[in-house]
Amino acid sequence: MRALIVEKAEDGSTSASVQEIGEERLPEGDVTVAVEYSTLNYKDGLCVGPGGGLVKTYPHVPGIDFAGTVEASDDPRYSPGDQVVLTGWHVGERHWGGYAEKARVKADWLVPLPDGITTRQAMAVGTAGFTAMLAVMALEDHGLAPGNGEVLVTGAAGGVGSVATAILGHLGYTVAAVTGRPEQEGYLKGLGAARIVPRDELSEPVKRPLETETWAGCVDAVGGTMLARVLGQMKYRASVAAVGLAGGAQLNATVIPFLLRGVNLLGIDSVLRPYEDRVRAWGRIATDLPMDKLEAMIEPAGLADLPGLGAAILNGQVRGRVVVDVTA
Repeated sequence: MRALIVEKAEDGSTSASVQEIGEERLPEGDVTVAVEYSTLNYKDGLCVGPGGGLVKTYPHVPGIDFAGTVEASDDPRYSPGDQVVLTGWHVGERHWGGYAEKARVKADWLVPLPDGITTRQAMAVGTAGFTAMLAVMALEDHGLAPGNGEVLVTGAAGGVGSVATAILGHLGYTVAAVTGRPEQEGYLKGLGAARIVPRDELSEPVKRPLETETWAGCVDAVGGTMLARVLGQMKYRASVAAVGLAGGAQLNATVIPFLLRGVNLLGIDSVLRPYEDRVRAWGRIATDLPMDKLEAMIEPAGLADLPGLGAAILNGQVRGRVVVDVTA
C-alpha cells in the first residue's frame, strides 16, 4: 500500500515522502478501511511539516480525515462494503491517518456515509465543513433564523468559512464574508455571500466595549483581535460560534457584550464530538450544503502534492477545500 510517511531526523527536522509499506504496519483497530479520499486541514499542514506538537511518534502517517469502504471489520456495526467517513478523534495526529491507501481505526470513530454523498464529496466537506455545519447548528440552536439580520463569516475564503458561507446562503441567511484577499470576492459571492467585508475593517483592537449592533450571528475562524472586535458588534442576544484561531489564540476583550447585550460565545469542538451529534451534522450536510457550491471549492491533489500543500496552508495560501485522491 502507498502512504505518505513523515519521518523525523536526529536534528529534529521532518521530511515527508510517498512510500510503499506493508499493511502489517497499520496500527491496531476494529475496522480496516480502503481509503479513497482524504483532505487537507491546517492541522494536516502541521503534521506533514513541523509537527506542531500534535505528532508524538515517528514515522507517522498524517491525515485527520478520510472516507472510503470497509474492507474488514471485527465490529458488528460495520461490514465489508460499507462506506464510512472519519473526522477527528486525534486520527492523523496520535493515530495513523488517512494519507494512505488503507487505515485501521476504532469502530467508534467512524460514521456511516449518508445517502446522497460520495466519498469524494465527503472529503470536500471534511473536518472543515463538518465544523462549519456544527457552528451553524449551534447558532440556530441559540435562536438564529433567516430574517434576523446579517450573519458574519470571518476567514471566509478558508475551508471552514467557505462551507459556512455556502450553507448559510443556501438556508436563506444574508452572509457578510470577511477576507483579506480582495481577489476572492467573486469566489465568495458565488458561494452565497451577499457582500464582502475587508479584513482591515475588523482588525483594529477594541477601543469601545460596545459598538453599533450589526451582526445577527457569526461563524468565526479567526479568533484573536477580530473576535474581540466582533463581540462588541453583535446584536442583542446574538451568538458567535468560535471555530478557529487563524488570527491568534489570545482574546483581549471585555465582558460588557455578555452582560449588557446577552451575547453568547459558543465554542465548537469537532474532535471529540459525540456520535449522535456527528450523525445529525452529516445528515444536515447532505440536505443543506449545495453540492454545486461544494464542487466550486475543490482543489484536487494526490499524496505527492501534500508536502507542498501542507506548507501552503500554514501560510494562508490555500483557498476552499483540497481533496486528496490517495489512489492517484
